[in-house]
Amino acid sequence: MELFSNPKFDFLGKKWPFVIASLALIIAGVVSLVSKGGPMYGIDFKGGVLISLRFAEVPPLDELRSMLGSRIDGEVSVQEAIGENEVMVSTELQSEEQLAEARRLMMDTLNERFGNAGANQADFNNAGAELIASTLRERNVALSDDEIDSLAGRMREFRDSSPRSGLLTSLDELSEVEGVTPEIVSAMKQGFSLAPFSIRSVEIVGPKIGEELRQQAIMATLLAIGGMLVYIAFRFEWIYGVAAVVAVFHDTLITLGLFSMTDREVSLTVVAALLTLVGYSMNDTIVVFDRIRENLKVVRRESFPALVNLSINQCLNRTVLTSGLTFLTVLALFLFGGQVLNGFAFALVVGILVGTYSSVFVASPILIALQGVLESRKKSRVVSAAPAKKAAIRKSSAKAVR
Repeated sequence: MELFSNPKFDFLGKKWPFVIASLALIIAGVVSLVSKGGPMYGIDFKGGVLISLRFAEVPPLDELRSMLGSRIDGEVSVQEAIGENEVMVSTELQSEEQLAEARRLMMDTLNERFGNAGANQADFNNAGAELIASTLRERNVALSDDEIDSLAGRMREFRDSSPRSGLLTSLDELSEVEGVTPEIVSAMKQGFSLAPFSIRSVEIVGPKIGEELRQQAIMATLLAIGGMLVYIAFRFEWIYGVAAVVAVFHDTLITLGLFSMTDREVSLTVVAALLTLVGYSMNDTIVVFDRIRENLKVVRRESFPALVNLSINQCLNRTVLTSGLTFLTVLALFLFGGQVLNGFAFALVVGILVGTYSSVFVASPILIALQGVLESRKKSRVVSAAPAKKAAIRKSSAKAVR
């Protein structure tokens, strides 16, 4: 499939707007990172307690900050999540004992302020399958133990599935679950009430483990880039490797800068996205470089910049189709993938856009500049060697005359 028939765009002639845009993004990202003391690491890297909450109505963020901050030592962060009425509550603590205590205080505070369970009632929105099953047994529901366990599991799955996402507003909704009769709904109403919030997840990571994971993530990224530099240096020439690695650093730095400017956390899934981005951007650059190498053997009359421009045009259909389809996929993941995959998808959306144009407007101009440096050095060596050759010729001529 060809979107362009024999394209002849002057990509290198239009490189400066993209170069200036890249410099502006890099400077803005570095300023943001420096002003904020580095990337905003997620719970995976810094350690602490992270609780994801979903409320039935707009959550009172200021009240949450005040309540939790007064009861938990250290800094407590309360931020709106991307999902509807969702909140992320996190705190960074320095010992395992503090983490366990902070988790207990968070749960107690939320239940005291927002829970509405009666004296003999549990909260269905935050109940597990075992509690649901035991409550049904206490209400003498006319089912076998296996049937009760199966029904409790289906109720929990129904509650946690979309569009409820862990939050029921009425226990009558359970009538939609297979096997739930009016008698069972009545028993559930006697045993449960509904709090206006749901705890979607609770994560606890020790600070030592977080620091080790952070170091390993940085090392993995640097080793990946270093390995690709070695591969390209052997496959092509060292100047090709330098150009490709600079382009990859360019892509990674812009992506991290945008994470900082948009106050997004860098987690393990984001590191996985960055490693994916490194491979994707490098592959796109190698495709262009490989075409340049082939054209060097065929098109000998063209100047090197013209040959590079020709090679980019020859790869244009492949670049648009591959990058375009990949971009549509990760864009759908970013829009509809939910909170857990949002950081991963955002990194890929940014990375594919930046990585695609960096192969053309960053790696290729750097390659041309390095090639120019090499050619100028060769010329200077030839010029400096010319007098010596002439002197040698004169000497040999003089000896011959003698």
